[in-house]
Amino acid sequence: MKLVAFLFLTIPTLAIAHGGSVDNNGGHNDHKNGGYHCHRASCAEQFKRSDAAVEEATNAERNFSYIYRREDWKHWSDVDNDCMNTRHEVLKDQADGQIKLSPDGCYVSMGVWNDPFSGKTFTRASDLDVDHIIPLKWANDHGGGEWPKAKKEEFANDPINLLAVDDGLNKSKGAKGPNEWMPPNYAFRCEYLRLWLDVLTKYSELQMASSEKRVFDRQLGACKY
Repeated sequence: MKLVAFLFLTIPTLAIAHGGSVDNNGGHNDHKNGGYHCHRASCAEQFKRSDAAVEEATNAERNFSYIYRREDWKHWSDVDNDCMNTRHEVLKDQADGQIKLSPDGCYVSMGVWNDPFSGKTFTRASDLDVDHIIPLKWANDHGGGEWPKAKKEEFANDPINLLAVDDGLNKSKGAKGPNEWMPPNYAFRCEYLRLWLDVLTKYSELQMASSEKRVFDRQLGACKY
């Protein structure tokens, strides 16, 4: 497999004498051997993250390697400028019945939510996370890392990819795909796979590794629609 690496670390091509000033990355080129040297911790950390991203992609047999920066995936935006951000829009839309809002109408505080991951019912918004069905890091590592920031923000706030769920289960899921994590609520598992498929269809640039795709297809094949 040939790994295509996209590591967002800009190294200048202009050689700078070893004893000279450092560039914006915190390093410079050695005029003697052409090698690049880090002189700041931030530069060394960037190289470390780059190496880790390549190693992770290689081990997972992915064709892409991107450094993941969560801040690049701006989420909980107020898309329609009504003072209610995406998290609270989802809580409002996915509540079963009446909800209680903050005095300014910008936040959801109480309601009734049937969490599909656990099958349990919750009444406090603070007990819920809004889950990205396809996690942001998963998307980053499977082709979305090369998207412009505007598209990353679109993806991070797209209702098709969002579910109000038990916060503990959302944390246990992390950035895992369905080959590594499935909702404990067996009755929801096929629907969960279908939601993954819907998002993958809309964002077709996202590509599973071959090993992930084999598991996903087998999981889908076991479902009856």
